[in-house]
Amino acid sequence: MGESDGLSVSASWDQTAYHNNLAKKSVCLAYSGGLDTSCILAWLLEKGYEVICFMADVGQEEDFDAAKSKAEKIGAKKCVVEDLREQFVTEFITPAIQCNAVYESVYLLGTSLARPVIARAMIEIARKEGCFAVSHGCTGKGNDQVRFELGFYALQPDIVVIAPWRDPEFYDRLPGRDALLDYAAKKGIPVSSTKAKPWSMDENLAHCSYEAGILEHPNTTPPADMWKLTVDPEKAPDEPEHFTISFHKGVPSKLEYTDSGKTKVATEAVELFTAANAIARRNGIGRIDILENRFVGIKSRGCYETPGLSMLRAAHIDIEGLTLDREVRALRDQFVTFNYSRILYNGLYFSPEREFLHASILESQKNVNGTVRCKVYKGLFGVEGRSSESKLYDAQESSMDELGGFAPSDTSGFILVNAIRLKKYGAMKKEARENL
Repeated sequence: MGESDGLSVSASWDQTAYHNNLAKKSVCLAYSGGLDTSCILAWLLEKGYEVICFMADVGQEEDFDAAKSKAEKIGAKKCVVEDLREQFVTEFITPAIQCNAVYESVYLLGTSLARPVIARAMIEIARKEGCFAVSHGCTGKGNDQVRFELGFYALQPDIVVIAPWRDPEFYDRLPGRDALLDYAAKKGIPVSSTKAKPWSMDENLAHCSYEAGILEHPNTTPPADMWKLTVDPEKAPDEPEHFTISFHKGVPSKLEYTDSGKTKVATEAVELFTAANAIARRNGIGRIDILENRFVGIKSRGCYETPGLSMLRAAHIDIEGLTLDREVRALRDQFVTFNYSRILYNGLYFSPEREFLHASILESQKNVNGTVRCKVYKGLFGVEGRSSESKLYDAQESSMDELGGFAPSDTSGFILVNAIRLKKYGAMKKEARENL
């Protein structure tokens, strides 16, 4: 096997010899500071690799200085932290809002959106640091291994990928979270995960996800203290909160809201998204608990908090009703939205099909301009009104109180033409003595 095939290929391959042959070479590890990647860092060092840790700031509430210090204390040569929030919002979240991206009708793809921006920055760091390989802490059963590695190979085709959770030498020794916790204790690695609360979390500016542990039982109610971002809807404020969201070519361009009695306006991408998150979080917006179909073929339970993105997407859907042509919207919903969402979920962001669909998204949004007046209350989002200079809606034409240039008699021919095939179908069913 060539190095470009990675380290997780077959059980018969002598991986110990391979690790020994490559000892002292540099590896770039996607590091979070959590249990899995801290243990993987220690394991890579055991194998003799020099490790460069990479951390991406994609908006998670993280003490990066503490995580960086932790990595270096474990033995990393260095830990590089990159602020990717601006790229994350403008290049990845924004197109998802523009096409109303959603997987299996409910999941707004918070994790899927973050993986390509992380993969791209990580490959750049690996190049700068002269790393022959990259490594990650994704499980062998999940989607993220696919998302990261397809991105790695597209961005640098000759890269080597070390995937410990697909390496028998690693997972036979550390088969699960309890074993990892014991290993961390043995190595003196401090971790926040405990055997009492073993669920896994992944957070970014778009959402926070929860899985594993007790959540693997689909009929178990998530503990109240699990949810990190949002207020329990039942405990949210007793008064609704009002705000307006403006769009330019389908992109959220301005958020006007009130905070502590003061009127505020956010226009910069990260600032706007952060403000939207704050509004949604304090009003309990964006919690879901679902069973989804992973790309690898396994059903998985996931609990997600997607506060600001849930609101912005809902407002965008509303303004499209005023500004987007019916047939364009139908084609976009049936073809672009479905496939773009599936491509994101399956980790195919760096692909020709994604580029093709992205161009279609931009074309569909040329006239999606306007403002939506919104209200949130105890977990619910509502629209109170909308306006646009580029609207396709004509109040006079739609009115039931005036003709507005529309001749009702014209509808007779429209109905008769559309009835032609239905009459033929009804006659056929009657002849066959079948009921409609």
